[in-house]
Order: sequence, then structure tokens, then C-alpha cells
Amino acid sequence: MVKLIGIKKINIAVFISGTGSNLKNLISHSLRKKSRYKICLIISNNSKAKGLNYAKKHNINKKIIHYENITNAEKTILKELKRNSIDLVCLAGFMKILSAKLIKKFKGKIINIHPSLLPKYKGLNTHQRAIENKEKFCGCSVHYVNSKLDSGKIILQKKVRIFKNDTAEKIKKKVLKQEHILYPKAISKVIVNL
Repeated sequence: MVKLIGIKKINIAVFISGTGSNLKNLISHSLRKKSRYKICLIISNNSKAKGLNYAKKHNINKKIIHYENITNAEKTILKELKRNSIDLVCLAGFMKILSAKLIKKFKGKIINIHPSLLPKYKGLNTHQRAIENKEKFCGCSVHYVNSKLDSGKIILQKKVRIFKNDTAEKIKKKVLKQEHILYPKAISKVIVNL
């Protein structure tokens, strides 16, 4: 952990696979004066992930993980987490499932943001499924990662109203705005117990 003028900062690694809008948001929160965390590492399974540009822009270490062999991939991940003294892992649109072995090694220190009101709509296509089931609300959840997909203990959730003319794309945009508010709040809540 980095100590800055009396504030103990938590070292965070963010795992991404795509555009990295949540990553961008977390970086801007981490740069605020009273922030209790610092993003030290960005990991991606996709070398073309747009979110990797933020690593260069903000001088953050990055590592591309090739997943031909999950055992080797996760050995590399663990090595990088250790090398960067990571206290907390934040999954932000990371499209790979972590093994039970890796989760156990980082127990209680991996969180994820998911675009639904868990336990409803685990996995993919959450907004379309919510529309098809005529849900009145959708939203997002930040939860601890355990060995079952999108099943860990929920840290925080935010509801978003679904209107009659909403498409999955419209809902995605509304929910993403809420994700950007929710994820930093959830991190602040989690790091108190680290």
C-alpha cells in the first residue's frame, strides 16, 4: 500500500476486455485529492481493448494476458498482482471467468460490476432479457467474486426504470451512467475492510 500524507492508499488492479469506460471513471476518481486508492495495474485479455489507452495516458502498468492456457494465464496474473503489490482487484467488463483457484488466493479481494440487479440476469444480454421479461426495473450491481458466475455477496446496487419505448441499447446507456456512480462508492465501502 502507498502512504500519502497520512492517507493509506490501496493499490488496485482493474481487469478489462473492451472500451474501459468504468476504468476511465475509476482512474478519474483515484486522482481526486481525498481518494483512498491508486490504480497501479491494468490487465486485459484483449490486446486491442480500447481501455488500454488509459494505461499509457495515465502512466499505469499494463499487462496483456493470453488465455491459450488458463493455468499459465493465471500464473502470470498472480505474478503481476504480486509485483504491483495489489490489494484489490476490480473487474470491469473482463470477459474471462477466473478459476476457483485464483479466486481463493485473492479471497474477499476481487469485486465485479454487473449490468443487472443480481441475482437476476447473471451472464450476458442482461438488458434484452429484462425487456423480454417485461421488467419494470433493471440496474447494476457490484459484488464480491466467488467461484459461481455473478453469485458473490452484493456490495451495492442501483435501480434504473425501464420505460415502454426503451431498447437494450438505451437501457445500457442509462445503466452505464449509474455504474460510473456506483463502482467508486462500492470500492470506498470495500477498502474500509481491507
